[in-house]
Amino acid sequence: MQRTLIVMVKEPRPGRVKTRLARDIGSVAAAWWFRHQCARLLRRLRDPRWRIVLAVSPDRDGMASRCWPDDLTRLPQGSGDLGARMARAMRSAAPGPVCVIGADIPGITRAAIWRAFRALGKAGVVFGPAEDGGYWLVGVRNARRFPQGLFRDVRWSTEHALSDTEASVAGHRVARIDVLADVDRATDLDRGTRRFEAA
Repeated sequence: MQRTLIVMVKEPRPGRVKTRLARDIGSVAAAWWFRHQCARLLRRLRDPRWRIVLAVSPDRDGMASRCWPDDLTRLPQGSGDLGARMARAMRSAAPGPVCVIGADIPGITRAAIWRAFRALGKAGVVFGPAEDGGYWLVGVRNARRFPQGLFRDVRWSTEHALSDTEASVAGHRVARIDVLADVDRATDLDRGTRRFEAA
């Protein structure tokens, strides 16, 4: 059985990534932070228990980018909203459990990812909630039996994203793991760094 961890990444160009953070610290600094955060995260999450795949954006630039490790498989995110892009990536995975994460969460650890995969032993869908009402991880038990309706009618980038997504899989057994914080503002940078260093 193949476990797949998909990491959603964007080409770290000023003005294209972390736009809310860029309003606080500038677009160049925000892109620099994102690039180095991604590099640290990918190093930290390498583990023989799962295969890491990068879902890249924009498609052409991301597939050719020199920012990401050459040994990691890449696939283009394609068009559509976040739900459409995550669903496409998850369906492309090998048969078995698949989880998707964003790359801008400093607190993600191998232990948290393993808890998500273990939760899929009993649950059909797993979420890693974010403090703002969204989520940093979503996973399904088997990429080849993708839950119908998952990501339907979700209000993305709002405090309703998690509750909407859970509602889209009503009838499936759902598990939750660690609550983590993403980085959207300069104040989140300080808080995230302190939490990570304390962990």
